[in-house]
Amino acid sequence: MYNALEYLEKSAAKYPDKVAFADLKKEITYSELVARAKAIGTSIGKQFDKNTPIPVFMEKGVDAISLFFGILYGGCFYVMMDLKQPKTRLNHILNTLDVNTIISSSDFEKDLQKLEYDGNTIMLENLEGEIDEGVISLIREQHIDIDPLYGIFTSGSTGVPKGVVVNHRSMIDFIDVFTETFNIDENEVIGNQAPWDFDVSVKDIYSTIAKGATMQIIPKQYFSMPAALLDFMIERRVTTIIWAVSAVCIISTLKGFEYKVPTDIKKVMFSGEVMPIKHLNIWKSYLPDVMYVNLYGPTEITCNCTYHIIDKDYEPGQVISIGKPFKNERVFLLDDENKLVSRKANSALGEICVSGTAVVMGYYNNKEQTQKAFCQNPLNDNYLETIYRTGDLGFYNEDEMLCFVSRKDFQIKHMGHRIELGEIENAIDKVEEIVRVCCIFENNKIHAFYEGEIDRKSLHRRLKETLPVFMLPNVYVNIDSFPLNKNGKIDRGKLKEKIL
Repeated sequence: MYNALEYLEKSAAKYPDKVAFADLKKEITYSELVARAKAIGTSIGKQFDKNTPIPVFMEKGVDAISLFFGILYGGCFYVMMDLKQPKTRLNHILNTLDVNTIISSSDFEKDLQKLEYDGNTIMLENLEGEIDEGVISLIREQHIDIDPLYGIFTSGSTGVPKGVVVNHRSMIDFIDVFTETFNIDENEVIGNQAPWDFDVSVKDIYSTIAKGATMQIIPKQYFSMPAALLDFMIERRVTTIIWAVSAVCIISTLKGFEYKVPTDIKKVMFSGEVMPIKHLNIWKSYLPDVMYVNLYGPTEITCNCTYHIIDKDYEPGQVISIGKPFKNERVFLLDDENKLVSRKANSALGEICVSGTAVVMGYYNNKEQTQKAFCQNPLNDNYLETIYRTGDLGFYNEDEMLCFVSRKDFQIKHMGHRIELGEIENAIDKVEEIVRVCCIFENNKIHAFYEGEIDRKSLHRRLKETLPVFMLPNVYVNIDSFPLNKNGKIDRGKLKEKIL
């Protein structure tokens, strides 16, 4: 298999009249999706050179997914862009892509005016003409599996958007293993939470078409309305969710299960942040027979590189392992001297590094950052083996399973000691009254932001029982709820603004 469109076409042949994708307003069957995408692809194939990045300015939904696959039929690759992002960021992305055309819809004309874009804008409605199978076939004949499939921009630790380019081969290799590992089949109804310019959505989209399943696209606003969210999941018979940790925690934080329990759920997968054990245990108390999976991996290695199917109970303060590598991915730890960290129990810390076809093709139009993050495996002097250095720190636990500690960026030097902020967060999470916590080091002080009904003095007194003096937070900030970024993670930037 060489092209992601083969997933779509095989499922359309097996399930032509089955709903493939549905949003709040419309739905589309597999056969309708192929026909619509081919029509769009015919227009794109006639207007753009092969492997051109196509910026998509739309909200996620049936129209956007039709455009995605239309772009692929047209021999190009898509880059979903969030219209709500700051204009400076959007312009930086467009400059990086170095394109003079974007595709949108008439529904978003007002947003486009705010962008003040000087290039061409093509409306989706103007792309849906007649299908030319000759154009489609010629494009397919020229395709190879390392052609780009999509681009996703991530700012990472630099604060400057970097465009991760993922090819067809990387995605196909990952999705084949992902769906096999978790027994995802045609009976799944996947409830999509992730924005489509965030790589978690890739698992939703391509697991759906690979197996002939159905994706229900959950409206973004429902994640601040737990009753509406649960009603939607129950009415649409959602069986599988692959969400950001903060999205999972919204239901448990707001006591959503006291309203309704979505009993069709069979699989709950989460990633992006450390899952607070208190919230995991709330989910397990209401849905004890569900498969819970902790997923780990940055955008640069095609979604995820390790997984842990949670098969035991955890208590607050314990570390949930990120598990073992997916098939055909090599994951290992390198110390500060680029030597391999032993897999023995309770190992030393090391940087998590990844090798395999899942490693993406680098950052678009950004050689400097690509060379920093994607490099030759220092353990291999014999042939070219590109690895991705994640910038994350990990260790092996007593079961020789990999555990995430924190970002290297979050390793601080304070009062003469090297400290992992994750260790402090872990200690605070053990306190019964704590709902959620996030620590930030700013102005040479450790700031502990937390949700929970405990005053600062009491929390400090409790922490003195378990933490050394040099690890105790200097400032405690009790907040009603954590600000989240567009991907559903805790927005550390906004927390820093509270300090300043």
